[in-house]
Amino acid sequence: STMRKRKKTDSPPSSTALSEGEEKLRLKQEVGLISGVSLIAGTMIGSGIFMSPEWVLHHMGSPASSLLIWAACGVLAMFGALSYAELGTIIKESGGEYIYILRIFGSFPAFLFAYTSVILVRPAGLAAVCLSFAEYAVAPFYPGCSSPQVVIKCTAAACILVLTIINCLNVRLATSIMNIFTAAKLLALLVIVVGGLVLLAKGQTQSFQNAFQNTTASIGTVGVAFYQGLWSFDGWNNLNYVTEELKKPEVTLPRAVMIAIPLVTCLYLLVNVSYLAAMTPTELLSSGAVAVTWGDKVLGSWAWLISLSVALSTFGSSNGTFFSGGRVCYIAAREGHMPDILSMAHVRCLTPSPALLFTSAMSLIMIISGNFTSIVNFFSFIAWLFYGMTISGLLYLKIKKKELPRSYKVPIFIPIIVLVAAVYLVLAPIIDQPQIEILYIVLFIFSGVILYFPLVRFKRHPRFLQRITLHLQLFLEVAPTTRDAD
Repeated sequence: STMRKRKKTDSPPSSTALSEGEEKLRLKQEVGLISGVSLIAGTMIGSGIFMSPEWVLHHMGSPASSLLIWAACGVLAMFGALSYAELGTIIKESGGEYIYILRIFGSFPAFLFAYTSVILVRPAGLAAVCLSFAEYAVAPFYPGCSSPQVVIKCTAAACILVLTIINCLNVRLATSIMNIFTAAKLLALLVIVVGGLVLLAKGQTQSFQNAFQNTTASIGTVGVAFYQGLWSFDGWNNLNYVTEELKKPEVTLPRAVMIAIPLVTCLYLLVNVSYLAAMTPTELLSSGAVAVTWGDKVLGSWAWLISLSVALSTFGSSNGTFFSGGRVCYIAAREGHMPDILSMAHVRCLTPSPALLFTSAMSLIMIISGNFTSIVNFFSFIAWLFYGMTISGLLYLKIKKKELPRSYKVPIFIPIIVLVAAVYLVLAPIIDQPQIEILYIVLFIFSGVILYFPLVRFKRHPRFLQRITLHLQLFLEVAPTTRDAD
């Protein structure tokens, strides 16, 4: 098949010998079902559910329509993740969208994805979540006034450095922290859910009377509302970035998706109902931080628990984002689309430490130069552009390459729905409210052409890069790895 031929021609040799070919270095398969569920749910539940509800309501105009958007976002995330699960059982390699685009469409589009993702998208996502963590973490020290930006940025930078150390030391340590923080944030959401159910039982249902009144019907506005909701679901595809580190990926990947995403969707809907039970739509719209306002109204003197929960939630989410984001850089380097040093793993810890350090450095630059709003604004545009390309690749395999072995199949209507949604989410805001920043993003993506042809296609590497790679390899105690895929 063409996909298999491309796999042979585009990829470097599948193993690199160490100690005269006797020993091979590879990442450990440490991620089981519980850790897989934690990685998906833990990354998805970040700052979004505590920050986005007011913006979804703002764009949709009514409580009932905003709840429909949240439900639709959950269904779309579920459909996308199920489609990715089939891709993960056909192409059993880590790297998510990057590896799927590479194996199906070839080297050039995969390089553009890797270039955009490694330099911009992943570090920006990590920086945004860490800034959100920092805002909630330092807020108790500045009661009654806004926290200084320098303190927020220093705290966010410290968060990234701590995550770097954890993820470079041990995969099991990183997944254990993920499991602990996922349990903590689920507990926090359950407190909000139970509080809301108590309020409903007491008859506080005024927000749900004439619930569809003032609903917005504009295509572009609905698209922006979807962006806000989908930011809270971002992370549904994270398990595909670590396929080679999964125990029994053909079983673990679909099962983890089927457990994590419905769980998160139900929690998000119930949390939104709880917010609307405690506040009128007007109060919710005027709230700077919806979860904190809910805590003040319902928990009284225990409201500080909500700020603590949001800080824990965002830290856990940033850990999951960092864990998977470093793998994109590592896999892209292993395929020859990034410098060789980024494809290596630590000889004792067996973690892709150079790739993690590079992701950390790029995220720190994003924190210094930007703020939460500017970083998040166009994240969804780029993400859904590449999600759409990946899903179209799955449709190609389902129609043209039916003979490829796969242990899990998704009905064809599911990826078609995801593809239609991706096209809508990319085009609707452009058609309804065109912004010059989107042009800048497209130009940045295609600026990768300047690097691709000399460095990747024709392999014109300056000699000094080899010397730098050798010195870094000795300094960081890293060595090349072998692919662990069937």
